[in-house]
Amino acid sequence: MLSVVVFRLNPHPRSLLIPASNIRRNFSTSMASSLSNCMFQLKTDPLTGNSEWVVVQDEDEDSPGRKSLLSSTSYLDMLNDSRRNKLFHQAIKKAITKPCHVLDVGAGTGLLSMMAAKAMESSTSSECSGSGGMVSACESYLPMVKLTRKVLRLNGMEKKVRLFHKRSDELRVGVDLPSRADVLVSEILDSELLGEGLIPTLQHAHDELLSQNPLVVPCRATIYGQLVQSTQLQNLHDLHGCEAHASDGIQLTPSSLENIISIKRQQYAMHCDSISDIRLLSEPFKVFEFDFSQRPESQGVAEFHIKATNDGTINAVISWWVLQLDQEGQLLYSTAPRWINAHSSALDVQTNSPGDSNWCDHWKQCVWFIAAGGMPVLKDVHVFLQAVHSDISISYTLQNAKLSKELADKLPEGSLILPPERTAIYGNKEWRNLMLTAARNALKGKSSPLCIVADDSMFWTILFASLSSSSRVISFFPGLRDRGSLYLKTVAHANGYSMDQIKVLGRKKAVLTLDETNQRKVDLFVGEPFYFGHEGMLPWANLRFWKERTMLESILSEDVVIMPCKGILKACAMSLPDLWRSRCFLKQIEGFDHSTVNETLGACGDCPDSKESPCLPYFIWQCGETKELSEVVAVMEFNLSNPISSCSGKTKVRFTKSGVCHGFALWIDWVMDANSNILVSTGPDQRYWKQGVKLLNTPVPVNTHISSEVGESCSTEIEAIFDPSTGELAIKSVFT
Repeated sequence: MLSVVVFRLNPHPRSLLIPASNIRRNFSTSMASSLSNCMFQLKTDPLTGNSEWVVVQDEDEDSPGRKSLLSSTSYLDMLNDSRRNKLFHQAIKKAITKPCHVLDVGAGTGLLSMMAAKAMESSTSSECSGSGGMVSACESYLPMVKLTRKVLRLNGMEKKVRLFHKRSDELRVGVDLPSRADVLVSEILDSELLGEGLIPTLQHAHDELLSQNPLVVPCRATIYGQLVQSTQLQNLHDLHGCEAHASDGIQLTPSSLENIISIKRQQYAMHCDSISDIRLLSEPFKVFEFDFSQRPESQGVAEFHIKATNDGTINAVISWWVLQLDQEGQLLYSTAPRWINAHSSALDVQTNSPGDSNWCDHWKQCVWFIAAGGMPVLKDVHVFLQAVHSDISISYTLQNAKLSKELADKLPEGSLILPPERTAIYGNKEWRNLMLTAARNALKGKSSPLCIVADDSMFWTILFASLSSSSRVISFFPGLRDRGSLYLKTVAHANGYSMDQIKVLGRKKAVLTLDETNQRKVDLFVGEPFYFGHEGMLPWANLRFWKERTMLESILSEDVVIMPCKGILKACAMSLPDLWRSRCFLKQIEGFDHSTVNETLGACGDCPDSKESPCLPYFIWQCGETKELSEVVAVMEFNLSNPISSCSGKTKVRFTKSGVCHGFALWIDWVMDANSNILVSTGPDQRYWKQGVKLLNTPVPVNTHISSEVGESCSTEIEAIFDPSTGELAIKSVFT
């Protein structure tokens, strides 16, 4: 039986795992002893926003709680990357030609460790002087350690690989390791290359764990960049520029406070091939090179004069990396966008054949946004660019954008850092016009209304305070809290409202009483809905708005206006071959059986059983090759005007295009104003919201012209059941 201990902490937007040793001091000695084999996870209830530490016993390996820890990670996608696996295997076989001491850092499922052990078994050479053949592997993530042991046992490798549940900087030669290692194999790379701690890991390894002149797989990496123009990318960060075209009178970023709402200055991982309006303004250029066989430096600066190839405005630097896995430079892996592979050049190092699909979600390109509206350039004029890398990140500065960078670094009082997608929504003219119309309709016939903004919507708060000088607004701001209050104060004058109109609770509150509303009932209860920090959740996590509306039922007036008043669950059958392949059932990976990891990692494609796959959040436009195969259908409705309740729906989906159905995209369209049917869609054609994706166990061919052939389908029935106690939405489909 699963043993779970739950205790309340301050809410935190991210899931977090910490070892029991770090928490044990908070318990009695006897209780601490019982927690010695525990795993702690911080979970957030999607309907309440409350966070809890959940303690799961290690020995209960097959518990549902354990599986949920890993099913939404990128491990499965990475293991399904056959090109990556093949290149690593080839490089390890080239590097290990005799028995030696191999160290695997960040072992994951133990794949690279098993490759190294097998390479030594195949060797007929004599042993290295002073060192017997052995593989030492370290993995710090406890759920993965448990899984790795199962994989090693399944492949008969448990005695050939010594697995340590430690970070590599916790290993000690003479204590854990009998000697320094001759060979280092590792794959601790993210889309930026450095974000998983590659540099400090290599520094410690060279200082403490590796012999002189070690062999390293991979050997080196080179980062490349390219200057681009893109309105889609500009919209993700330049709220002030987009807001200049709005006609609603709301100034989220007033003049002289242009960057009071901004995004975090970092690189963002994206599938840039899916950005339709990219215009190249330079040739690719080399940014940094890293030789992993040498101790890397913590800091690095590179400066370039880059010739512009077209007139335009530089909105971003797109970057990628090329990994050299062997010493000879014959085994290369590139994360370059397809336009690099499509043209013959010195940087064309893709190893896949023409027409091959190498889409993967664990490695993407990276985007560095140029501040404000970008930097104008003329063809053949050289642009000065500076690149700086730290231990874990890379940043860029354009010469003419230096002033913009300095302004961005000096954020004004009350500034907010929002995700790029939310920044783009706030700058979207169509969305703002819908909100303005809905707000004006809600205010008709109401004098001195009391409005509650239940979520983190600064826009709703400013809009209602600005439209009605006699209104009073209570904003919950459960995620923004005091930052939201300070922001509202800073932009009040520019938007023509008084802070006397607004009260920000800025804290979690189970019940709001009439004492806090001066004995007044609520006239307007509104939300976008948007909850800061919950952007990675499934669309129906925003039904938290429904839960909070229910908890305040006693203080709502009889004619209260609820916005949105309704949520409609929409669905569309999709062809998603790239995403489906990335979530496929694992069997043999380069000759090593991985079938034991499938259930834990949430494999759903090509499974031998008929278990339901989980719904996972994705931006459909970022899912590689996609095609809508059916009409968009309404599956069920959530009546937000009434208290939260269980509900369900079922509908038939008719296919309108032939193809192969891999699953369904699901989202919620929000009906803001029932009388005028003002609707805000969050579907696949809207790039700023994540959809839920329900993949099929087995893809289904569909033919809209010949419906009677065996094995082909022209319709399916989809059913959804909502559980208000958990916020879970169960989705099932049956093909006919």
